[in-house]
Amino acid sequence: MNDETTFELDKPEQDKPMVPAVRTKGALVPRDPFYAYLQEVRKYPALTEEEEKELAIRYKETGDLESAYKLTTANLMLVIKIAMTFKREWQNLMDLIQEGNVGLMKAVKNFDPFRGVRLSTYATWWIKSYILKHILDNWRLVRVGTTNARRKLLFNLKKEKEKLEREGFDPTTKLLAERFGVEETEVIDVSASIGAMDVSIDTPAHPDSTMTPAQTLSQGGKSVEENVELQQFRQILNENIENFKGGLNPNEIEILEKRILSEDPLSLQEIGDQRGVTREAVRQAEQRLLKKFKTYIEEKMPEAADHFPN
Repeated sequence: MNDETTFELDKPEQDKPMVPAVRTKGALVPRDPFYAYLQEVRKYPALTEEEEKELAIRYKETGDLESAYKLTTANLMLVIKIAMTFKREWQNLMDLIQEGNVGLMKAVKNFDPFRGVRLSTYATWWIKSYILKHILDNWRLVRVGTTNARRKLLFNLKKEKEKLEREGFDPTTKLLAERFGVEETEVIDVSASIGAMDVSIDTPAHPDSTMTPAQTLSQGGKSVEENVELQQFRQILNENIENFKGGLNPNEIEILEKRILSEDPLSLQEIGDQRGVTREAVRQAEQRLLKKFKTYIEEKMPEAADHFPN
């Protein structure tokens, strides 16, 4: 019996993944999936900057999937390295790698080769975002089932909704809460956590209310997924800002925090008065710092560059 773990690398055909998938054939004791995957990924060579740009331009201009395939496989090791940094938050490393690979393919699809940024730099944000989203989504599923009442909701919510519909009732969150003997907010929370948004959270819970549970949950019109992505974006941006501040002097940090990043910035004159310099001196220092800051952010996190003034 052949106990070898083999790989099938999908070629770049439409609607097919562009990363290697582990598969065992007749294995009594399969090899470690991560080790086998790592051995496969090491077969794909890295690309030079010129090769990468040529492939990226070809894919962007013609949609050539072979080019996208080469761009993706050349960066699979990057996904592994990033996934390893999250291993303490999640036991199954292959789960993280799989999610990171989805982020990598998203990055390849959206990559602009004319911005002067390497794909690995651009893709890092996408890879981290998809890994973080996976961890957060699954953490919410674990958290939502921590009590007996919530576990009952988790496994029976859809069934109870269908039962109410058969009986001729509108399965509002208020009615479902009464059936399960829980607070209405718990039904809303569990519904969102398991993606069961077809439960009637689009119907006002009370006759005198115009706000639906879904509107309340969405926090100003954003979906749960959009809010998670925004949270991830802010977290990664904050990490990059802190790294950038590490190379600044105290005066530059003050301008960054009180002018460039502040929601209620001090005037140039106010900062000048505090430091005993002219308004013009502060303006010139701010312009130099802003140029340095935007260059740094564009290199580390291109998606955030447009969030700051020129």
